[in-house]
Amino acid sequence: MTGGEVLAVLGAGLGAGVLTSTVGVASLLSFPVLLAVGLPPVVANASNTVGLVPAGLSGSFGYRDELREHPRVTWAVVATCAVGAVAGAWLLLALPPGVFEAVVPWLILGTCLLVGAQPWLSRRLRARHGADGPDRTRMGPVTSVFALLTGVYGGYFGAGSGVMMVAVLGLGLDLPLRVVNALKTLAVLAGNVVASVIFVVVADLDWRVVALLAAGSVVGGYVGARVGRRLPPTLFRVLVVLAGVVASVLLLR
Repeated sequence: MTGGEVLAVLGAGLGAGVLTSTVGVASLLSFPVLLAVGLPPVVANASNTVGLVPAGLSGSFGYRDELREHPRVTWAVVATCAVGAVAGAWLLLALPPGVFEAVVPWLILGTCLLVGAQPWLSRRLRARHGADGPDRTRMGPVTSVFALLTGVYGGYFGAGSGVMMVAVLGLGLDLPLRVVNALKTLAVLAGNVVASVIFVVVADLDWRVVALLAAGSVVGGYVGARVGRRLPPTLFRVLVVLAGVVASVLLLR
């Protein structure tokens, strides 16, 4: 790689780290950069997943207080996303490249719109089931299934998986958005760690790219967590919706 390409990958790691801990569309920044520097799509995807693990680690550390508030939900998110990521990583290696290209943009668009509509949908759900009922602070079967499916998607491609997890947890649980954001960051980490273990064993990786992404993303992940925990809920939803719409448009081009 040239000096300019090294700086581009390092900067992509930094920016992707910030996005991991905030709006959750990290791969849509870093993955195109890896393609631009000449990596084949499958090698770029696998290298991107491994290189962004430090972002999830530093971001989850930055959200450590939020993750301690509901330990059962925290462990449930880790388990469902980790199991799903195993299936997703296998799909990436077994299926032809780009098999889901036509579906992914619409999937991201739909889930980011769910994030925007989440307050209205949550009020409707609580009105139907009784406004005086207890808060939902544990993952039910439906929420667990959708978290598992999000983990599958995260292990396969990952772009926009954070947006999807925000939608799943925001609709399935009655938790503050700062906690949902923390759980989303941990979910991305769990999926990336499991998929990375598989990729290290069986996939082709560009270790120079992995190292550069890791160096940038470990800083970006922590910075993003410090920003994300202070974002007002309305602003956070607006940013997630905007990020999801932009991601969908870019993928549809």
